[in-house]
Amino acid sequence: MKGQIDIIGAGAFGTALAITYAAAGHQVTLLARDDAAAMTRAGENTRRLPGFAFPPGLRVTDDVTDLTADLALLALPTQSLGAFLATTPLGAQTLVSCAKGIDRATGLGPSALIARHTTARAAQLTGPSFAVDIAAGLPTALTLACADDGAGAALQDRLSTPLLRLYRTTDVIGAELGGALKNVVAIAAGVVIGAGYGESARAALMTRGLAEMTRLAVTLGAEQATLRGLSGLGDLILTCNSEKSRNFRYGLALARGQGLAADITVEGLHTAREIAARPALDTPIADAVAALADGRADLAALADMLLNRPLKPE
Repeated sequence: MKGQIDIIGAGAFGTALAITYAAAGHQVTLLARDDAAAMTRAGENTRRLPGFAFPPGLRVTDDVTDLTADLALLALPTQSLGAFLATTPLGAQTLVSCAKGIDRATGLGPSALIARHTTARAAQLTGPSFAVDIAAGLPTALTLACADDGAGAALQDRLSTPLLRLYRTTDVIGAELGGALKNVVAIAAGVVIGAGYGESARAALMTRGLAEMTRLAVTLGAEQATLRGLSGLGDLILTCNSEKSRNFRYGLALARGQGLAADITVEGLHTAREIAARPALDTPIADAVAALADGRADLAALADMLLNRPLKPE
């Protein structure tokens, strides 16, 4: 079903979604916090997603009152989402978060932030996806999580395209945590490769990382099967194996004593710190990522700690 869709946030991912849905025949309004006029003149997002022309049906604005659709996708970083929702009145009946992370100020996931600040129906769009692949029209499959299965089915129909295939679930907690926790493991995978530990070590790290993700998510109320789907395992495979992943690149830089540009969001670092601050949880990988990033332990000591954990059945 074609119609109007508002997309809030003109980073690479929000822009890619706007291009995809406009190309599929939707009327799309993309809210850009800056550069709206420049993007309109250029006919593309030269700053965040250069080389992908805007199709007909895509309008860029910096005025929130231009958002009139009943459905809005929130393509904002998790750490900015709560403040935006608290200060910006939105008329959409359904808000779909595309963020992957845990809000450090509240400990909440994106759907809970939507529920705290609005009366709109909340849903989550997550899974293995790079903005450049979506913008290029390459086949992609994602998870759409909505607590109301009937509403989720309607959203699934509305937001799926021939090349963007959505699978739905009612396990919002599991879908959100899969997207958040895989970022932590992706940082650790980047550290493994950056430190020269090799591909076998990365495979081991990913496998034990999935076990940690699943254990933690189930403790927090998720369904175990969700972590084996697109929002968990699928996204984990993608982000632990490509330098397109900001979290993986951050891990590489961390191991090499380098830094990333200040305007690059590394959600996995915020999530690792949030998880590490909960000492009752058994999360050695998240704890190690937070300790390394914050300078509380060096890489050699952390590697020794992980390799010398007690032997146990898999």
